[in-house]
Amino acid sequence: MKFAVDLKTTYRKRNGISSFTLGSHGSYFKERDKKKNIQFPYNQYVAHFCLGVIYTRTDLADDVSETEIYQVQELEEDYETPNQKVGKRKVTTVANLKSITSVIKDFDFFVAEKWKIASDKQGSGNTANIGSTLSIDDLRNENGIFSQLGEEWFDEYWINYGFATMVKDGKPTKITTLKDFLEFKGRTDLLKKIVSRTTYKKDLK
Repeated sequence: MKFAVDLKTTYRKRNGISSFTLGSHGSYFKERDKKKNIQFPYNQYVAHFCLGVIYTRTDLADDVSETEIYQVQELEEDYETPNQKVGKRKVTTVANLKSITSVIKDFDFFVAEKWKIASDKQGSGNTANIGSTLSIDDLRNENGIFSQLGEEWFDEYWINYGFATMVKDGKPTKITTLKDFLEFKGRTDLLKKIVSRTTYKKDLK
C-alpha cells in the first residue's frame, strides 16, 4: 500500500495561521491514473496525509529589509563586509552560532488527512493549489470544511473548481465556494454539513 505524505510549514498569526497549500488541484489531481508531477498516479495512494509544522516567528515584522545578517567569527571568515551592510540590512558580527537568537520558536506538529483540513479556497492566488483551514485547532482535529461531507465531495469540488459555472443573480458565475457547488448539484440538504472555520484565542498560544 502507498501513502502520500506532504511536509508543510506555516507560522502563527494573531487570529490563526498564515495560509499554506495542500497540493495541486490540476494535472495529477484530475487525471488520477497518470504520473505527471507525481511519483505514482494519484489513485494508487491509499490516503494523502499532511505532516504539518506550525511555529511562531520571533520578529513578526514582514519587512525583509529589517532582517539582520549575522557574520560568525568561529567560522573564520576571511573577508570583511564593506560598511557592515548588505543593501539596507545590517551585518552583525557574533562570536559563535549559539549567540544568535533563533528567528522561530514554539514548534507545534500535527498529522492530518489532506481532505479533512482543506478549505474551499485556493491556498495561493497565482497557482492551482488547494488551501487549508486557517484555524490551528481545526488543523489538529481534522475539522476542515469538508470533514463532515466526506472525501468524495472534496474530490468532486476541487476537480471542478473554477470550471463549473452556475447562473447567479442572472449572470453566469464560476463556482468557487462549497455552498454554491452544493446548490449547483441540487444538494441543499447537505449545506448543514459544511463546517465553518473555528477561531480560538488559544491559537495564539
